[in-house]
Amino acid sequence: MYTVCKTLEISAAHHLALHYPSKCAGLHGHNWIVKVWCAAKKLNEDGMVVDFAHIKEQIHGRLDHANLNEVLGFNPTAENIAKWIVDIVPHCFKAEVQESAGNLAIYEL
Repeated sequence: MYTVCKTLEISAAHHLALHYPSKCAGLHGHNWIVKVWCAAKKLNEDGMVVDFAHIKEQIHGRLDHANLNEVLGFNPTAENIAKWIVDIVPHCFKAEVQESAGNLAIYEL
């Protein structure tokens, strides 16, 4: 099994739709650290699991310097973003989304 991991930093804003009072309900931003894990039993015709540039394009290209509420069609919690990444990146089995030094969400198949 071949495994690759791409780490990205994304600067983005969001607000959360919550069922309780929270300052996170207001628009605010993070410098997100995102790790995207992909695996394959066989390499593609170019000798890769997936091109790192394609991962960057799909994630960084869509989310960096964006209001995530306007770009994504769901409540942009770190947990939901991690699942979204696994769903859209080919061969992705795990995504880690860190919105600040002490807050990390992981989604794994």
